[in-house]
Amino acid sequence: MTQLKAFIIPVTPFQQNCSLVYDEAKKVGAIVDPGGDVPVILDAIKQSGVKVEKILLTHGHIDHAGGAAELAETLGVPIEGPHVEDTFLLEALPESGAKYGMAGVRPVTPDRWLKEGDTVTVGDLEFKIYEAPGHTPGSVVFFNDQNRFALVGDVLFQGSVGRTDFPRGDHATLIRSIKEKLYPLGDDVVCLPGHGQPCQIGQERATNPFLNE
Repeated sequence: MTQLKAFIIPVTPFQQNCSLVYDEAKKVGAIVDPGGDVPVILDAIKQSGVKVEKILLTHGHIDHAGGAAELAETLGVPIEGPHVEDTFLLEALPESGAKYGMAGVRPVTPDRWLKEGDTVTVGDLEFKIYEAPGHTPGSVVFFNDQNRFALVGDVLFQGSVGRTDFPRGDHATLIRSIKEKLYPLGDDVVCLPGHGQPCQIGQERATNPFLNE
């Protein structure tokens, strides 16, 4: 089995869980959701000894994608994700950055949009893509079955779910995404969310108040 390793690099005033996910044997990885603080991310990559081959985006909000264009240019790597429905958010990143006092934010055009059933590789790791709208219309989840691990962005949190009061957010759609896309992955699956601590699907199914309303 190709062993997956991941660690969190907190970025932006929102303390977003930018992460470095990598194939332990090959020391090849991807940066997930670089929302900003690019020098901090670059320093973490250098210290890790991992060669970053791509950037992955779960969705288009500023705290997840604000540093993606700069980081991709600096590293010379492609950006994959999210779903094309988040185009409006990625195009408006400079305006969002200005609103939250984040300077130098550039719009993002992914090299590859992702959709349900696509796969993304990181070294010898393979992630299956699931569309999970609700927090944003183009949110996607990256699932590695071998390691029972999912990158869920702001779809699901420990004890909570993503906000839906942003443009084109929808609470009912979000809950449906969690129940129809995440639950079937299995109760043992560990999720790395966009904020806070990792969580497990079975634990959230049993105790998350937003999922048991």
